[in-house]
Amino acid sequence: MFVIIGIVVVTVSVVGGFMFAGGDVVLLVQPAEFIVIVGAAVGSLLISAPMGVIKKIIKTIPGVFKSHAYSKEEYLELLKAFNDLFLLAQRDGLLAIEKHIENPEESDILSKSPRFLHNELAKTFFCDTMKVMLSGGVPPHELENLIDAEIGTLEAETKPAINAITKMGDAFPGLGIVAAVLGIIITMGSIDEGAAVVGHHVAAALVGTFLGVLIAYGFVGPLATNLEVGLEEKMRYLETIKACVVAYAKGNPPIIAVEIARRTIFSDERPTFGELENFMRGKAE
Repeated sequence: MFVIIGIVVVTVSVVGGFMFAGGDVVLLVQPAEFIVIVGAAVGSLLISAPMGVIKKIIKTIPGVFKSHAYSKEEYLELLKAFNDLFLLAQRDGLLAIEKHIENPEESDILSKSPRFLHNELAKTFFCDTMKVMLSGGVPPHELENLIDAEIGTLEAETKPAINAITKMGDAFPGLGIVAAVLGIIITMGSIDEGAAVVGHHVAAALVGTFLGVLIAYGFVGPLATNLEVGLEEKMRYLETIKACVVAYAKGNPPIIAVEIARRTIFSDERPTFGELENFMRGKAE
């Protein structure tokens, strides 16, 4: 939602300010300049990025229109679900939670955290890790190394797409200059056609520079930043799951495992110890 609002604010501010200063918005409509800049940018992306990265870019971009952040309430629900699951394992043995791991959608415990169940990445990440724990024979430190390897892989496979978008954004001002230079070449070829024609061509050339800078710093750069923030939020959520699972695997009681996980949450969304304790009690009543 905020991405759409941001796009509207940037567009209205730039175009509105131009019109307020007495500019004719029709002058900004230069399809040829747009074709040169955007076409060259897409072409440079095809040159620099393999097909796998391009597919990830296409798959990743729609994600900017979704909320990446997890609220305090959603973290409380997650920690509560894990606490109840580990309490069951502590009371009846690890095999008692096997059905919850094999079919998390049907689990009356994990269903207490709806966003977790709807997050295919996090759900698979947790359930696969728990299956390894249920198989037995894996020391806690090896389990932690296994989780770290998966988190590292997930992060590493996403970053190339974000880096490619960032580099494409950095290229737009230069491509705007290319479009402007082409416009000046056209202008010089029309120098004998009168001041009005020359002025029109110069204006069109300057629009090329304007578009390049605007697209870079008004749209593509912020888009790449949004994707970076989204990746960090996603990795933080997985780190919280990891902290809880590893702490329990090391023999800590469920409430301690949950407390260790709570401390990995960023401060803006992190519930206090008292809030977590009250939430647990409230749900248990």
